[in-house]
Amino acid sequence: MKYYLIAGEASGDLHGSNLMKALGEQDESAEFRCWGGDLMEAQGGTLVKHYRDLAFMGFVEVLMNLRTILKNIKHCKQDILEYKPDVVILIDYPGFNLRIAEFLHEQGIKVFYYISPQVWAWKQSRVHKIKRVVDRMYVILPFEKAFYERFDYEVEFVGHPLLDAISDYQQNKPSFETFTTENQLENKPIIAVLPGSRKQEIAVKLPIMLSVVSAFPDHQFVIGGAPSISHEFYQNIIGQQPVKMVQGKTYELLQQATAAMVTSGTATLETALFQVPEVVCYKGGKISYLIARKLVKVDYISLVNLIMEREVVKELIQDELHTKNLIFELNKLVNDPKHLERLKSDYLQLKEKLGGKGASTTTATSMLKTLREVL
Repeated sequence: MKYYLIAGEASGDLHGSNLMKALGEQDESAEFRCWGGDLMEAQGGTLVKHYRDLAFMGFVEVLMNLRTILKNIKHCKQDILEYKPDVVILIDYPGFNLRIAEFLHEQGIKVFYYISPQVWAWKQSRVHKIKRVVDRMYVILPFEKAFYERFDYEVEFVGHPLLDAISDYQQNKPSFETFTTENQLENKPIIAVLPGSRKQEIAVKLPIMLSVVSAFPDHQFVIGGAPSISHEFYQNIIGQQPVKMVQGKTYELLQQATAAMVTSGTATLETALFQVPEVVCYKGGKISYLIARKLVKVDYISLVNLIMEREVVKELIQDELHTKNLIFELNKLVNDPKHLERLKSDYLQLKEKLGGKGASTTTATSMLKTLREVL
């Protein structure tokens, strides 16, 4: 069968690539064309557009780049019609993907959605469009199934694909000595710095994160660089500070980290699943943040706290994200045994809530069953 997949950021590239692998194992005739990244391309997908050319965050930033976004949507529609896929699989990225879904529905092309947009957080009215234009929704967070049931829309909870991705990595994890030697790091405990995967958010948050370095002389700070961002971009922010960077090695870094400062997003959940104590950091453009505050309908911004439905990891948001608060929270993460014991217990509960391994295989099996029934 011919599959067309659309992912608009690094996490979508990861989960899309694992889904492609699972589909390929069950469908020997599988052909893939995709919008995504290096991982999806490595699974045999013909890459139409890289997610680094699609990543615009915040209300103001989207408006400033509206012409480019509309041009990409037009190109995507034309490319799908020319490829004539058996199904289009949309992966999160709702601003773009829901427009594509509506078009595909009008064209009579089968639409599957893998990893639901966060409609439970804001724009709940989007559920009505999803019900109308998406043939099948596959969700990865346990509370999402109940959310959609409130709108009389049946979705399938398949478990979280991060459990597979992290488990696969941990089977071949390097030692601390190997990791530090290969990356020219010091023999000190590591505090991981994960400032995000978009230039806009890195430019805002990384300087604040690095402002605490001198307060922890017994630790080394290592930035997890996004593979789509140039080394020079990071270096311009780092300057002469005693900070190292590893690029495209987030899992290797988290495996060795003692603590972490993490920008809000999928990385907060990845960090928790690696059992790394973390503080969550968010700071956006002033106007974008004020608009978001009025629209967002959830109590937390990190997936860890949302899934657990209580504060497990500290969130420093907007004006709370500053040097003094970061130092206070990091001190707890590296020096408070009782706090760390509670965090470890909460992380184990979190993992149980996410279900078992095999999300990619489960999703692929269900998708193929549905397709074979209708094609």
